[in-house]
Amino acid sequence: MKKILLLSDTHSHIDDAILKYVRQADEVWHAGDIGDLTVTDTLKSLKPLRAVYGNIDDDKARMEFPLHNRFLCEDVDVWITHIGGYPGKYNQSIRTEIQNNPPKLFICGHSHILKVQFDKSLNLLHMNPGACGIYGFHQVRTMLRFEIDGDKIQNLEIIELGKK
Repeated sequence: MKKILLLSDTHSHIDDAILKYVRQADEVWHAGDIGDLTVTDTLKSLKPLRAVYGNIDDDKARMEFPLHNRFLCEDVDVWITHIGGYPGKYNQSIRTEIQNNPPKLFICGHSHILKVQFDKSLNLLHMNPGACGIYGFHQVRTMLRFEIDGDKIQNLEIIELGKK
């Protein structure tokens, strides 16, 4: 079993409120718009990190992290990308691939809107953790945490870090 902390859209911001939850996780996943790489360096110094770059990330982030990160966690096929859309409105650049080869868990960021939705047509769970940074139009900073146990995604929690 793995305890996952999922965050996105830090936009160069990392603080003790985020790090408190990082320390409780087995792995941290970042869905892009990292900003300054001190964010991911800090995360990596504490826990294993899986991440993708986002549209605001510079060439250093793009050299370190992929646009798409697809991997197995336990027995769950996971796909993380920054701009992916959501069920019924997947980004055109990934629409064919997600329809032909859907993961069990599809994660994206970008919108700064926390959303968890099951896509019945593709039999996948979509997650967007919202934004935990202090820049952007969101009002409340959010993250998600959950467990992966074999092929089960369970004990999903929304973490609210307060107003930005």
